[in-house]
Amino acid sequence: MLPPQRIAVTGASGLIGTALVGHLRSEGHTVQRFVRREAKSPDEISWDPIAGTVDLAALEGIDAVIHLAGAGVGDKRWTPKYKATILNSRLLGTTAIANACAIVKPSVFISASAVGWYGESGNRAVVESDRSGDDFLATVCREWEAASHLAGADVRTVNIRTGLVLDPTGGALGKLVPLFRLGLGGRLGSGQQWWSWITLHDEIRAICHLLESKVSGPVNLTSPNPVTNQEFTAALARALHRPALFPAPAFALKIVMGGFASEVLGSKKVMPSVLTEDGFTFDYPHIINALALLIE
Repeated sequence: MLPPQRIAVTGASGLIGTALVGHLRSEGHTVQRFVRREAKSPDEISWDPIAGTVDLAALEGIDAVIHLAGAGVGDKRWTPKYKATILNSRLLGTTAIANACAIVKPSVFISASAVGWYGESGNRAVVESDRSGDDFLATVCREWEAASHLAGADVRTVNIRTGLVLDPTGGALGKLVPLFRLGLGGRLGSGQQWWSWITLHDEIRAICHLLESKVSGPVNLTSPNPVTNQEFTAALARALHRPALFPAPAFALKIVMGGFASEVLGSKKVMPSVLTEDGFTFDYPHIINALALLIE
């Protein structure tokens, strides 16, 4: 177990951040949360990602920085304005935090990224060494990760390319469960697209593993057993003891979701090569067992 450290976290109020902060504190670490206002307590650090300002004095002596902040990609329709928000929230925020890390020099800087890096991969399994895709989110991920390296070569920087994080309290699963409980669930589009997923539980464990590890660069945070959307929805229906009789056709998803539909309908078969080679083992590597745990 990692000895007690001072760890600063952006995006601490999000699905991953909330769980991570709680876990780190339970392990005896001192956690400081970045807030976009004046800090009101010792566990807060003021920053303004748009202006690029960070309270460096409050960061002095920090052991690790975990940067999770960014506008939600599935929260709104992808209008040109919101696509700019998605990119700028990551590029500007990561630039500000990385520049701060270059000055205060934590032992490790863990910066969020996503499996969107790979673009459309079809049935081909991809690992960290594979090239980036050429769609919108792949472009976002490239710039996002590039900004993190402003922290400098003497700060171990890790880019966590996270897949679909499963927890019934939020994210995609939080939106799907109510529909399936009503018996209105089913595959999305053809159902043959690969979904790379990880439980929130294993996501937090993997981040903590990387705090202790010597790994740097991109790390896929996904289960070693990705599933097709049809397999995922069948497993969810089974966990809820409901049928999965109402498929959502691709054209309908495109009407409802706009540009984000390309992510739901796209295929990413991502393997956690670096993580498993570094000795990490998943508590919930299989979708049926994972959903059985999450849906009670």
